[in-house]
Amino acid sequence: MRSFKWKTWTFSGLALALMVVTVIISVLHGTKPIRYETAWEALVHFDEGNVDHQIIRTSRIPRAIGALLIGGLLAASGALMQGMTRNPLASPSIMGISDGSVFAITLCMAFLPGASNMAMVGYSLAGSALGGVLVFGISRLLPGGSSPVMMAVLGTVMGTFLGGLSQALASYYQVSQNISFWYNARLHGISPDMIQLAIPFAAAGLILALFMARPMTALSLGEEIAAELGMNVKLIKSLTMLSVVIMTGISVAIAGKIAFVGLILPHITRFLVGPDYRRIVPLSALLGALFLGWCDLISRFLNPPFEVPIGVVTALFGVPYFLYLIKTRGGGRSE
Repeated sequence: MRSFKWKTWTFSGLALALMVVTVIISVLHGTKPIRYETAWEALVHFDEGNVDHQIIRTSRIPRAIGALLIGGLLAASGALMQGMTRNPLASPSIMGISDGSVFAITLCMAFLPGASNMAMVGYSLAGSALGGVLVFGISRLLPGGSSPVMMAVLGTVMGTFLGGLSQALASYYQVSQNISFWYNARLHGISPDMIQLAIPFAAAGLILALFMARPMTALSLGEEIAAELGMNVKLIKSLTMLSVVIMTGISVAIAGKIAFVGLILPHITRFLVGPDYRRIVPLSALLGALFLGWCDLISRFLNPPFEVPIGVVTALFGVPYFLYLIKTRGGGRSE
């Protein structure tokens, strides 16, 4: 037990230190390299007429913060989903939750073209809930619907369906150009105003996730065991899904759909610190933030001076790992 606690604090400290380094590198490097002195001046003595200061304040800093925030939210969401469903393939992007958010945002842009950022967040949250209800609801109606592979197939099918509807609506209402940002997530387009708006929601989702981490350890062993321990399984699942919906919806509202973060990082964290979700959830969030931050940096330097979409970079890591999970654990439950 002491060994796992020591590991948890060690990995958390390293992750936090590397996150600081990641932010510094992200702010200083890009299509246009910026000197450290200039970046510091942009923070403490901002000059609106200085182009470099504008880049730092309106693009680089929101992008760095957004990457860390989204990575942490998606990884924590994936950890909760894998624990709740005992499904090693569970994650927001695979289970249709992210696609539900994009679908709802498409509806918002088609029927409320002048909608505020708050309206966009509201639609994204509602879409996350819709995607989750559809996938988990249908899985209960099908024989073997709760198996990992079947859930992944259902999530993929429902995501494709919602994506097709979104593209059809976007084309019909001529908002394809506007909605492309959410289909092909690009962190360079993150709005500083959206970051400020998203932080309270993100904090609420993460706090709820940390609150649910303790009962999630029991639930990950099976609903019967959790019930025998006196836990309200339905309430735990409801609050867990609420946390997942909030964190996923906010992530999509900020930068669009980003896949595989919620799939990979919880498995890595579980390997590092064991099966206790009191450690898995917070460390997954830290490692997820670090992972997406570096994926963003990689996307800038793969094909300079052009940027590779962040989804392509996460897929380079995620697709092989997804296939590995299907081969090794597709027919069983998560540990």
